[in-house]
Amino acid sequence: MIISDTATPVVVLKSIAHGGLGVVRSLGRLGIDVYTVEADAWTPAFYSRYNRGSVRLDIETAPAEQALYQLERLAKRLGVPSIIIPSTDYAAIFLADHYERLQRSFIFLQQSSELLRKLYSKREMSYLAKEHGVFTAEASFPLCRQDVLTFLETASFPLVLKAIDGTRLDARCGKKMFIVNSAEELLSLYDAFEEPERPNLMLQEYVAGEDDSVWMFDGYFNKNSECLAAYTGKKLRQCPAFSGYTSLGVCLRNDVVHETALRFLRGVNYSGLVDIDFRYDPRDGKYKMLDVNPRLGATFRLFVAENDLDLVRAYYLDMTGQRVPSASLREGRKWIVADLDFASSLRYYRCGQLKLIEWLASLRGIEDAAFFAVDDLLPFFVRLTSDILDVSKRIFTKLRARCAAPQQKTDRGFGDVLPTRSEAKTA
Repeated sequence: MIISDTATPVVVLKSIAHGGLGVVRSLGRLGIDVYTVEADAWTPAFYSRYNRGSVRLDIETAPAEQALYQLERLAKRLGVPSIIIPSTDYAAIFLADHYERLQRSFIFLQQSSELLRKLYSKREMSYLAKEHGVFTAEASFPLCRQDVLTFLETASFPLVLKAIDGTRLDARCGKKMFIVNSAEELLSLYDAFEEPERPNLMLQEYVAGEDDSVWMFDGYFNKNSECLAAYTGKKLRQCPAFSGYTSLGVCLRNDVVHETALRFLRGVNYSGLVDIDFRYDPRDGKYKMLDVNPRLGATFRLFVAENDLDLVRAYYLDMTGQRVPSASLREGRKWIVADLDFASSLRYYRCGQLKLIEWLASLRGIEDAAFFAVDDLLPFFVRLTSDILDVSKRIFTKLRARCAAPQQKTDRGFGDVLPTRSEAKTA
């Protein structure tokens, strides 16, 4: 694909994992200068040959004024207005909140911060979906433990314990949801992870089905809420297994998912990049909307048209006043996050959900990978090193815990209970 005007640079805001790297590669291969904003030194996009510069900044933890100053400083260094693309929900909300100030330095769509917050909140998204006639999984939003006990009087298992604000739960335990199989398990998880002063957990019916019953819609809607690019695809595997991010996906046409997403997004007058998950419910034959991510999805490089148009290229064209060409989905195209997929495949195998021959067959037809690219190898090796260090750290932690257990038993045998390091900190 050729873009006639590539002079406008791009800034990726909050470039986590493979989503930001995908933006850097997609636009960089067209000769567009791309810059990355992120705090983590292990950010793969930092090491891409297509990355023209980086700013170490975490807009989620930095004071707003400091973040704005850093971004304006970057814009001044670039010397020309640049397109800014958010790759997380918080980044999108941050841009919407500070549009009046940032639009002097950057080019991006004006979005309603109120609408973005509603779509980001699983509770408000559920209400919006029902208001616009879109099917969703039935959900309850307890405000206290007693509400959970009342819910359990008529509950059936399995069910999903999920965060209304996924970022808050992820920061506490590294997960955004749990598939729960008993009342005891539900109460244990609720007690461990709910924040009573700011309730954040919801209870959702579990829609049975394999991972490949989870469908995705990725699209871009201009300032008039006109859809300029839209794609559908299916998750083949997730990480964490059964309830996580796409680790292996395939492009497939699904007219029901496509039309449902269009109707909903036009109904709420949405503008911008968007990523939505649906799950097919075999009980009633309906596709139910699970999540709406009001920003570029990390899986966006799965969706590439026959003319090589993807969502960030469509966004770039529109933001620079160039025509976005019509595009047809490249059906059957597969995309993989290799390290996450290997980890999840082991889990599926242990659970009896995946055989070796099935795993090998599933790898046929992969056209693109999140980290590995022949023309841009360094990010892959950075990611691999990060994975090795992470696994080594986990193994060391487990070994240290096992070695400490006999000593702890010995200490307790003398009648003096010695506090662990975490207990000592609490005390």
